[in-house]
Amino acid sequence: MKKTKAEMQAMIKTLKGLRTENMYLNDFFHTWKESDDEISAVFEVAEILRAMRENNISVKVFDSGLGISVFRDNSTRTRFSFASACNLLGLEVQDLDEKVSQIAHGETVRETANMVSFMADVIGIRDDMYIGKGHTYMKTVSEAVQEGYNDGVLEQRPTLVNLQCDIDHPTQTMADFLHLINYFGGVENLKGKKVAMTWAYSPSYGKPLSVPQGVIGLFTRFGMDVVLAHPEGYDVMGEVEEIAKKNAEKSGGSYRKVATMEEAFKDADIVYPKSWAPFAVMEERTKLVEEGKFDELKDLEKRCLENNAKFKNWTCTEELMKTTKDGKALYMHCLPADITGLSCKEGEVDQSVFDRYLVPLYKQASYKPYIIAAMIFLAKFKDPAGKLTELLEAARPRIK
Repeated sequence: MKKTKAEMQAMIKTLKGLRTENMYLNDFFHTWKESDDEISAVFEVAEILRAMRENNISVKVFDSGLGISVFRDNSTRTRFSFASACNLLGLEVQDLDEKVSQIAHGETVRETANMVSFMADVIGIRDDMYIGKGHTYMKTVSEAVQEGYNDGVLEQRPTLVNLQCDIDHPTQTMADFLHLINYFGGVENLKGKKVAMTWAYSPSYGKPLSVPQGVIGLFTRFGMDVVLAHPEGYDVMGEVEEIAKKNAEKSGGSYRKVATMEEAFKDADIVYPKSWAPFAVMEERTKLVEEGKFDELKDLEKRCLENNAKFKNWTCTEELMKTTKDGKALYMHCLPADITGLSCKEGEVDQSVFDRYLVPLYKQASYKPYIIAAMIFLAKFKDPAGKLTELLEAARPRIK
């Protein structure tokens, strides 16, 4: 149902009460580096932008400018979500293809960052495959454009949005959480809900840890009971677990680890079965790539796939779903999922379970463009509530 003007005004009033000044002209790296008010503001702005679009109100706040996308890993949802977010606000998108740029000829990251940013307002980066590399690359780009702005090379300092790194996937997990807010009818209804973030079998290896880490690092901030489950050896980063524990203590929720998928799923309100590579494996892979030991890399992959195969019983089945709260837990996935009998012989989830949750899964994904747009909006306007009020009052039609 479309929100009324009065409802949108009320949402803007809520936003006005949040402290967002530190987001202005700043970057968005990890959710746990943002304050409670800043996280709430992203959700609020995302909902307002969505409501305005549903009411055919244009939120085009730029009449020129670029959004630069840098995808160092394959992407469908995040790539198109970034493009949609930029377009929604009036920016054009230009992909930086490193294979056809001067990077192939030895151009440095700092040089490239400035050369692509002359009229850029935002840079979205996905670099998630190598532990210790993705976030470091993003920080280097951020520092380079800040220097370019300080030195007068750039007229404006483009904000950087983390579209997934080796540590966190903030646009994904915040879209996930906004889905939960809407699905359960408000953030206040999420307190005490049990979330099962579990490893699941995949016939591939090397999937990033950023989604499970992002989930435990964000969901614990809202008083939820977050359970992490994985086979022995499939650990996530210890420092992120410490963040989850502190968040849970502060919010009145809980964070714990269990050894089986069955224990995690029991009486869960939300389940998120997703494959990821062991942290130790990701570290080893990064080292082998750095040293150019590609034969050893193939051997690592073989060993990892053999180890994965020991845990084929870690899969989301109809029987397992029956053990959740009233047998009706919300199934979540960042997509694409490894679907048993459809995309692979054996995978993360049974096809019947996946098919049953298709609409909620699509809705989950649909929030990402608005989350990204909200991050950009909050970085570009010192008074976001004032700007949104201006847009609402003007009510310029998006489709004429």
